Amino acid sequence: MRVTVLELAASWGAPARVLADVDARLAAGPTTDLVVLPEAALHGYVSPDGDFDLARFGEPIDGPTARACGSIAAARGVHLVASLVLREDGALYNAMACFDRRGQLAFVYRKRHPWFPEEWATPGPLPPPLLELDGHVVTIAVCYDVHFLAHDAVPELEAADLLLFPSAWVERPDTRAAHLVHLARRFDLHVANANWAAGVVRVPGQGGSCIISPDGSIVAVSGGRLDFELPARS
Repeated sequence: MRVTVLELAASWGAPARVLADVDARLAAGPTTDLVVLPEAALHGYVSPDGDFDLARFGEPIDGPTARACGSIAAARGVHLVASLVLREDGALYNAMACFDRRGQLAFVYRKRHPWFPEEWATPGPLPPPLLELDGHVVTIAVCYDVHFLAHDAVPELEAADLLLFPSAWVERPDTRAAHLVHLARRFDLHVANANWAAGVVRVPGQGGSCIISPDGSIVAVSGGRLDFELPARS
């Protein structure tokens, strides 16, 4: 199974433009099976003026952004994991949704541990999902979740072959890779990190999206697109 990480520049309030860029990148190839975008990549994580409130971008799971993501997934024949500001049952979630090759919803993950500026976001009530895809088991966590995974997501990490880790990392020095290497080794899994890049916002911690193997080796780092083959289960 081929996995693709797309590192996207920080944007604000322009999901249609961002999705058009994603679609163009996928159309250009090479072909792939599973694509993961960074945290809050479609609407933006924070504005150029330092506004973290994404409530204005809230949509239901059948809203226009989700439908556009499903259309891209179907058109390109991929599983696409993309960000949503999910409005649901009177709450707002910092969410990642996976759309399958038919454009149908495969899972929704609501970030369990919003970072402190995410005052708009309700903590997700459920553990990370597990998705069986092409003979592999995939799970997901988002950015600040990394500090809690070893305690509240052990069964999911033990079952998974691949951890998708979308992030909008903000830190100097950047300890992201160290956290992910520890998880890869402890749980014997691959990690695919899609991080935001410098754009309308420029802060420490951007860039450096990476793929980490189960032995803790960082096998690829990129500021654009990363593709790797997830090996068959032994």
